[in-house]
Amino acid sequence: MSASANGNVDVPEWVSLAANQSRLSFGLAVTELAQRDDSVVAIGSDTLDLIGLRTLQKEHPDRVVDVGIAEQNAMGIASGLATTGMHPYLCGYAPFITARSMEQLRNDVAYANQRVVIGGACSGISLAVSGGTHHAVEDIALMRSLPNMTVVVVADAHQGWHATLATQDYDGPVYLRLGGRAVETPVTPIDANFEIGKADVMRAGKDVTVIACGCLVPEAMSAAETLEADGVDVRVINMHTIKPLDRDAVLAAAAETGGIVTAEEHHLTGGLGGAVAELLAEEHPTRMRFVGMPDEYAIVGPTGQVRDRYGMSARHIVDACRSLR
Repeated sequence: MSASANGNVDVPEWVSLAANQSRLSFGLAVTELAQRDDSVVAIGSDTLDLIGLRTLQKEHPDRVVDVGIAEQNAMGIASGLATTGMHPYLCGYAPFITARSMEQLRNDVAYANQRVVIGGACSGISLAVSGGTHHAVEDIALMRSLPNMTVVVVADAHQGWHATLATQDYDGPVYLRLGGRAVETPVTPIDANFEIGKADVMRAGKDVTVIACGCLVPEAMSAAETLEADGVDVRVINMHTIKPLDRDAVLAAAAETGGIVTAEEHHLTGGLGGAVAELLAEEHPTRMRFVGMPDEYAIVGPTGQVRDRYGMSARHIVDACRSLR
């Protein structure tokens, strides 16, 4: 990024190409990494268009492998390539690349501590019209239960780009949870620094803290603005890394504010809320509320309406914060 003649900051090309979709910024970043490093190889499970890897395929056809709709095979290939010194970036639909290939994930990637980066697109209920088989609302719980696995949930396309670049020299397997085929509300700066395991405090506050991840981060910011009008000072934390969790950010919020609300597009079992609660139960018991998907399978419908039905919206975050006052 550089300053233009009129003093404004030039917008990098990847920003417009990503079109505010983290699945595309991930693919663009993988392409960039492949240009920097000959060991980078992309593996798709009939997802090269979903992730935006056709440019990489055209420029480096020998470093793009499309195995088709065979996620278990893709995971095994990624692990095998990692043993040879290659750095595989595996892309797939989040519900399938995690649940369908869990045995290979556990044994070939996590247990072997392979240097494989997994991009899970269309996470949460972004594919709401496709029904429960295409929802990924248990993937955070699955992935963070695996030893050696790092779990990152990006908030927007900007963070998708920087989080992917941050894996270049990272040792061990990484799961990057990405959005779907819809525009994601930009909430992080284009040039924001990204550090795996270091949360971003998006907004200072002393009365209550909202710890959010993914598409619930902009909802948390909106909720904070609503509550500010009522005289409630809300701290908002973008907890992009679920594992390893930023203990310092969570413990500071517990000590300095009157309660914590977690917000995520994931089942309330085993996700961000569970990770935060586990830490606080042992280190600093704190009053909490949880915003997320209840213990059921979602109905079929437009994504926004389905999210609202199950309480994953700004107004539900507002209600949760008020209940702690």
